[in-house]
Amino acid sequence: PPRLSSSMASRLACAAACGVVTACCVLLLLLRRKPSRKARPPAANLLELIGSTPLIELRALSRETGCRILAKAEFMNPGGSTKDRVAAAIVLDAEERGTLCPGGTIVEATAGSTGVSLALVARARGYKCLLVAPDDTSTEKQRLMRTLGATLEVVKPAAISDPNHAVNVARARAVELGDGSIFCNQYDNLANMRAHETGTAEEIWQQTAGNIDAFVMGAGTGGTIAGVSRVLKKRRPAIRIFLVDPPGSALYHRVEHGVVYCSEQQERTARKHRYDTIMEGVGCDRLTANFERARVDEAFRVPDDESIAMARQLLVDEGLFVGGSSAMNCVGALRAARRLGPGKTIVTILCDGGQRYVSSIFDGSRSLDPKSGEE
Repeated sequence: PPRLSSSMASRLACAAACGVVTACCVLLLLLRRKPSRKARPPAANLLELIGSTPLIELRALSRETGCRILAKAEFMNPGGSTKDRVAAAIVLDAEERGTLCPGGTIVEATAGSTGVSLALVARARGYKCLLVAPDDTSTEKQRLMRTLGATLEVVKPAAISDPNHAVNVARARAVELGDGSIFCNQYDNLANMRAHETGTAEEIWQQTAGNIDAFVMGAGTGGTIAGVSRVLKKRRPAIRIFLVDPPGSALYHRVEHGVVYCSEQQERTARKHRYDTIMEGVGCDRLTANFERARVDEAFRVPDDESIAMARQLLVDEGLFVGGSSAMNCVGALRAARRLGPGKTIVTILCDGGQRYVSSIFDGSRSLDPKSGEE
C-alpha cells in the first residue's frame, strides 16, 4: 500500500485526536445535563392540579449569606396560592364525613387567599360559596373572590372576642344555612394541617433529598408551619423551625415567651384590632388548634418596611413577583441564614403572587428602607 507522507499522517492524527476530544465533551455535557421535569399526565379535574410545586433557589440571598436558600413556589397552584391545598382538603374531608351535601354552601372567614381558593374549589365541586372578609383585605382580592362567583360579605376588623369578627360572622351564617352547608373554620380545622403534612412537607423532603437544615415561614391559621414542622422534625429532629411574625401578632411571644400577647393588642378592651400591619393572612391574636401543634424552635418579628423592601428586591434580583407574606418569609430566611451560618440549606414558602397586592405592598408611596426594622 502507498505510504503516507509525514505531513498527511500528522494531519490525520490531529483530526483523530480532535474527534476524541469532541466526543468526550459531548459525553460530559450529556452526563451533566439536568433531567427535564417529568410532565404531568392529563388532570381529571382542578383538584388534581394542586400541589407538586417546585423549589426555587433564591440566588441573591444565597450569595449574600453563603447558605442555599430555597423557596417553594406555592403561587403556581391553580388558585395562585398555598391555600388551594387547604381549601381542597377541607372540602373533601367534609364530603367524606357527609357534612357538606349537594347544593350546600361553603362558608368561611378569609383575608382573601383562602377565599379565592374556596371559590374555585366550590365551582369545581358544584357548591355555593359565602365568604366573610375584613375591609382591610386588598381590593384585588375582593374583586377576585366576587369574580369567581362567591358571595362576599365585608365587615369591619374586630377582636376575636367580638361577635362582629369575620370568623364569628361566618360561623353564624353557616348556622343560619343549616345542614348540608359547612363553616370551614380553617383556623381550627385540622384538615388544614394534614394537607401540609401529606403534601407540602413530603414534597419539601423529597425535593431536597432530606438535605435541609431549617424551615422558615409566618403563620396565620398555623396549618402550614404545623404540618411541615411535624413531618420534618419527625424525619430529622435537628432541623430548625423558625416562625416569622408581623407587627401586632401575638405568635412571636407565644414561641419566645409562652404567652399569647403583644403590646399592640388589648383584646379585652377591644380598643383596636391587632392588624397594625399591611401584611394580609399572616399573624394571629390567639392560639389556633393548628398552630398549637406546630413544632417551632425560634421566632423573628419583621416590620412591614423590611417585608415591602424584600418584595421589591425579589422582583429586581430574581424576577419573582410575590405578595407580602412571601416577602416576609424571605426576610425570615435571611435572618435564619445569618443565625445558623454559611453552608446551610434553608427552605421557605412563596405563598402567593404579587398581583393581589398592587394597591398595598407595591404601592409606590410606601417606604422601602430595608433597614428600618430590628431583629
